Amino acid sequence: MKNMDWKTLKSERVLEDRWISVRSDVCQMPNGRLVEPYYVLDYPDWVAVVAITDEGEVIINRQYRHGAGRTILELPSGTVEPNEDPAETVARELLEETGYIFDKIIKTGETSANPSNHSNIAHCFLALGGRKIAEQNLDESEEIEVNLVSLDRFGEMLEGNELLQAMHVTSAFYALRKLDKMKGPDLG
Repeated sequence: MKNMDWKTLKSERVLEDRWISVRSDVCQMPNGRLVEPYYVLDYPDWVAVVAITDEGEVIINRQYRHGAGRTILELPSGTVEPNEDPAETVARELLEETGYIFDKIIKTGETSANPSNHSNIAHCFLALGGRKIAEQNLDESEEIEVNLVSLDRFGEMLEGNELLQAMHVTSAFYALRKLDKMKGPDLG
């Protein structure tokens, strides 16, 4: 196979804070052509989870998202802390955002929001056997309304484009595929 990887000849941080780091790279393509500047957004990894309670209900969060300028429905999600396993992030975020703990957390896939200029990965999960044990413990910039919907209603929400966040939609499809596989072959 032909090598298509670029070489980074120079990299400079343009912006850096807790949530994002932007760098400007000088890149060389295998054919020798230079690409500059090439901006890369360095985010921490993210997680999104389809969380199903003991009663078979899916947790859907409703919250304001400033980038979109509106309140939207989405899955419980969050940012992976340095040296934190993404499955631990899921458990932590579920407890903080919803007050629920889960018996089983299953990784269902990985995706990238935009691999052309985002360096991070979004880890997708399915959580089963949820029980509410606490009240929410939100960051001061968070206001999250927790909603419980049936699995059938969750499917309708996906088909009706009621979830806007692309990585959450992807995570939902991965989780539904995993649930179908867990049921086994249809013998009917």
